[in-house]
Amino acid sequence: MLRVEGGALITRRFARRWDITALLNAAAQPGAIADRHTWLVRLMQWLRESPRGAETGSPTPNATHPALTRLRHLLNVLEQNDEPRRHVQALLRDFWRDIDAMTLLADYGLGPRVSLRSELSNRLSERLLPASPESDDLATVFRLVFEPNDDAWVAAIDEATMARVVALMAPAQTVPVAAPVSAPGAAPASGRTSAGQAGPRQTPAVLHDAMSALAAAITADGLSGRLRRRMDTSLVADEPFRKLGASVDRLRELVLQGDAAAALQEATYLRALIDACRRATDSVRDHLEEHGVSVDIVFACEQVHERATRLETLMDVSVAPHAPVAWQRLVVHLLRDVLQRRGVMALVQRQTQQLARSVAERNAEVGEHYITRDRAQWRDMLWRAMGGGVAVGGTTVLKYAVASLALLPFWDGVLNSANYAASFVLIMLLHWTLATKQPAMTAPALAAKADAVATEAGLREFVDAVAQLIRSQVAGVIGNLAAVVPVVLLVQAASTWLAGQPLISAEHTAKTLPSLSLWGPTVLFAAFTGVLLFASSVFAGWVENWFVFRRLDSAIAWNPRVVAALGNARAMRWSRWWRHNISGLAGNVALGFMLGLVPVVLAFVGLGLEARHVTLSTGQIAAAVGARGVAVLGDPALWWAVAAIPFIGALNLMVSFSLAYTLALRARGVRVKDRQRIRAAIWQRFVTRPLSFLLPPREPTP
Repeated sequence: MLRVEGGALITRRFARRWDITALLNAAAQPGAIADRHTWLVRLMQWLRESPRGAETGSPTPNATHPALTRLRHLLNVLEQNDEPRRHVQALLRDFWRDIDAMTLLADYGLGPRVSLRSELSNRLSERLLPASPESDDLATVFRLVFEPNDDAWVAAIDEATMARVVALMAPAQTVPVAAPVSAPGAAPASGRTSAGQAGPRQTPAVLHDAMSALAAAITADGLSGRLRRRMDTSLVADEPFRKLGASVDRLRELVLQGDAAAALQEATYLRALIDACRRATDSVRDHLEEHGVSVDIVFACEQVHERATRLETLMDVSVAPHAPVAWQRLVVHLLRDVLQRRGVMALVQRQTQQLARSVAERNAEVGEHYITRDRAQWRDMLWRAMGGGVAVGGTTVLKYAVASLALLPFWDGVLNSANYAASFVLIMLLHWTLATKQPAMTAPALAAKADAVATEAGLREFVDAVAQLIRSQVAGVIGNLAAVVPVVLLVQAASTWLAGQPLISAEHTAKTLPSLSLWGPTVLFAAFTGVLLFASSVFAGWVENWFVFRRLDSAIAWNPRVVAALGNARAMRWSRWWRHNISGLAGNVALGFMLGLVPVVLAFVGLGLEARHVTLSTGQIAAAVGARGVAVLGDPALWWAVAAIPFIGALNLMVSFSLAYTLALRARGVRVKDRQRIRAAIWQRFVTRPLSFLLPPREPTP
């Protein structure tokens, strides 16, 4: 708590609405480090406080920010009253004497060079745990004193006002131009540092130490194997990372010697080195686009960029001809580029954007095979979808066989997962098609064309691709359902003819029709299944990215042990096969286990979500019809279940497609304005040419 005259504690009324007199009285009393820091926090709260009767919210563009008005009022009061000014300056001198600015200048907002996970942990701790003002770390005090939106009024401070602020609160020995540092004098008997005397932590020394720390960190990252091996060799031929630290040391010497012209010349050279380091780091991203993405490497690249920006800002402060303005730019930089970016979600979004783009683009390569452009391709899709329906018919029969075992829910889910996964992998290996797998793969392929929608020709091409994609999905669904129904009915009829009873009995199908009824939660379950379909595609893209990043295809082709076991020719074939099929295998196995086990796990925690896959659900209805015979046609439950099939199919496709499409658009950075143009163009095509979304043109599309 702060103290006022007489040693009394600040009252509750003062804590609710700050008063400048109470603030200045509190500054008159010497206190511990926590008291000084708390005084600064309350001073900033007083500056932010809107005047009585003023409207809340952001000021108009031409209006003066209330905080800036109050700051000028405070400066006027202090400049006109010697005693309060001496008290405030003494408090600020003690503040600068006992504070360690190194962490704020060199480390704050810059993750430790370990991994993205460690930075996430740090940010969660900052978000959830309160900070104590009893700290000599300026980074901690900075977080307590400033708020993210303070950048607006700090940036609005004019040069004259900023000079008055620096004159009031600048730490001892802060020099506006590259001037020599004078020797510190003797400390007064009171224990306070006099106005012209440096405390033990001199700002020029800390400033240059922070620059040296930043240069060392940039050099360490630039020379680390994970970045250096992925850089364009032509961009590091002049060794900018090795020269960075030496240039910072030379700049420090020139500044301390007072050679302003030479310091500015060295600063220009240092800025060129920083730009060279940035370009070399950017080349790492190009390598990742081709050879697989690692979020830790992306994080390291961003840290190099942020440290480079911080180093430039500190360099400007050390050599700028107008130090108050340079200090102002430094504070604004810390507020805008650090404090506003300290959110956990902001970090995750920035670091995973390139991974999301890589995953989306790898899915786009696969998705191109599922888009039909003419009638020949459309018919081929229909036939391949019918093959997928045959496989799912067998999957339906095995599903009821597993149910007849009456296992515990977990083991029932495991066997069903294996059944689904084996069926989906078989469909992939035989080059058949499962319609609901298409949208999550084709959406990234569609989003890849969104880069050209800024032009009318590009927009028309994009709408054509949407029509091609939708009619491909229609062909897939029709083919799946056209095959799964007769397959299951034939199995039931053959079993009745050979064994005298259907393979799947009426007892086992008793709950099928009510569970699929349109009146039940079927629609919700179908949307949930769409989420699982999307998740499986993301997992497939991630696994392929991991496979490529680890260069496992090259390892299979060239590893001596693998070659000795398989032979050169077979190792090469296996390498190509795994590189081509790893995404499909991972996605199909993941989807199978998600459909089988995720509902079981959710039921365990009390969430009764189930999977409703359009082809599997249709097969289950066919099994119920085959078990009960013609009599089931008079049961309304059958027709409500049949009525649900179009909704199940539509939601499976729409949810998985929309999620994949949104991910791909955001990963590619497509603007909101372009998204609106896309929606308008698609709607216009639907109104004018609705059949183009169902049937391909008679002539092949060029």
